[in-house]
Amino acid sequence: MTNIDLAKSKNEDAMKLLIGQMNLRLNKIHQGGGEKKIAKLHAKGKMTARERIRALLDEGQPTFEVGAFAGDGMYPEYGGCPSGGVVVVLGYIAGRLCVVVANDATVKAGAWFPITGKKNLRAQEIAMDNRLPIIYLVDSAGVFLPMQDEIFPDKEHFGRIFRNNARMSAMGIPQIAAIMGSCVAGGAYLPIMSDEALIVEGTGSIFLAGPYLVKAAIGEDIDQETLGGATTQSEISGVTDYKMPDDATCLKTIRDLVAKSGHPPKIGFDRTKATPPAAPIDDILGLIPEERTKPYDTRALLNHLIDASTFTEYKAGYGKTIICGYARIEGWSVGIVANNRQVVKNAKGEMQFGGVIYSDSADKAARFVMNCNQKRIPIEFLHDVTGFMVGSRSEHGGIIKDGAKMVNAVSNSTVPKFSIVMGNSYGAGNYAMCGKAYDPRLIVAWPTAKIAVMGGTQAAKVLLQIQVASRKAKGETISVEDEAKILQEIENRYQQQTTPYYAAARLWVDAIIDPRKTRTVISMGIEAANHGELDKFNPGILQT
Repeated sequence: MTNIDLAKSKNEDAMKLLIGQMNLRLNKIHQGGGEKKIAKLHAKGKMTARERIRALLDEGQPTFEVGAFAGDGMYPEYGGCPSGGVVVVLGYIAGRLCVVVANDATVKAGAWFPITGKKNLRAQEIAMDNRLPIIYLVDSAGVFLPMQDEIFPDKEHFGRIFRNNARMSAMGIPQIAAIMGSCVAGGAYLPIMSDEALIVEGTGSIFLAGPYLVKAAIGEDIDQETLGGATTQSEISGVTDYKMPDDATCLKTIRDLVAKSGHPPKIGFDRTKATPPAAPIDDILGLIPEERTKPYDTRALLNHLIDASTFTEYKAGYGKTIICGYARIEGWSVGIVANNRQVVKNAKGEMQFGGVIYSDSADKAARFVMNCNQKRIPIEFLHDVTGFMVGSRSEHGGIIKDGAKMVNAVSNSTVPKFSIVMGNSYGAGNYAMCGKAYDPRLIVAWPTAKIAVMGGTQAAKVLLQIQVASRKAKGETISVEDEAKILQEIENRYQQQTTPYYAAARLWVDAIIDPRKTRTVISMGIEAANHGELDKFNPGILQT
């Protein structure tokens, strides 16, 4: 075995370990509030959120879960909030791509934490951006009262969801809601502001105020079923449209409603018959070095992702630290912008560090993004970037101006953008490569991803200098040993904040994925985008 083969084998083992750790965490998260809570739900004749989604979606079709790690490690004082207490999946119902949002009643009775609201808004954003039908499977106790100040009143809080309900109706985006458990107070507006509402007899209930609050407010004694159960809301008030005997019938009826919906026009992104990559997708696991500072062949990595490994490279000899070009993924025509992690020489014979964006690279990428917009080609950004080049030579050469051109092009790009964070995504490099702030239709991370304003070692040294200077200003003395201890503490804390799990918990990325699933995620993303707004694209805006 050659040294190259040994390195690949070592890298593959390291990646498989990371994937295994990821799957173990996911398995725990999928248990929601735990086995006892699941058993309690089943005893009431109810399915769990994930069981409901599985029954609703087409069997054997690909799915993409958004925000599985949302809330991971957050709210320890309240016992945590697995998946943010709500499950969001992009999948197929009767052959049609839909967004499904299901409250997890095993997590604090489906109550809304701040991250729950953020995740619901992300689900609605995906539906609105791509004009996809959205299905709500409601089973929630409403706002988590101990944190009401962080979920109720602000612009991106609970009320924004109902505003989005109204906006989606105006946009012609189908919304179907099933009341499969509690639906109380402000949360009652979500299903009723949808286009059609179903309610499950015996377990579903919907009202602005529950029996206890009614008693406290007006002195009326009334039970939950009489106040807002399925019979009341379907036959007396007319609030709901369909009364269902159980979860299974309810989900089957939703499938029937979706199946009978009309087919809206599509944008028409180019697609041909899919062809597997010439380089086996499984072998991609051995390409990312275990030691993240080591260079690697980004073009070789692309050969494992694109159809037939056929790549038409744009400006191959210019701006070499970014690779741009056209390819196909699962048959879809795509433009690719990828950070080149190899050390290269520019036209002047000067060495350029891999993963760093130089002025010529930024200029090339900006022009390429404009071209993709002109031709209505979706863009895939593959991150492994440490940032823009710094130092006097770069500053004198106008790196800020050239970087601004790239950021401007990405900001104004109207074709669908997708971001894959393979490795580092630091500083302004994250922005230029279409980080979360730049509206990618989907943004996912590999287990090797790191997202932060700068690398951990550099950041720790900067923070150490600040702490040392502050103490010295107070007349305190610090030994070399103390400095080393402080540096280690800072670096440990900072490194924890750069992990993909930290990012995914806060929905800075939509998911952490096995690299071998990258093609499927991109394909589903483009298919979703193909349902989008026909008159949204205005490529001329980028040419001004």
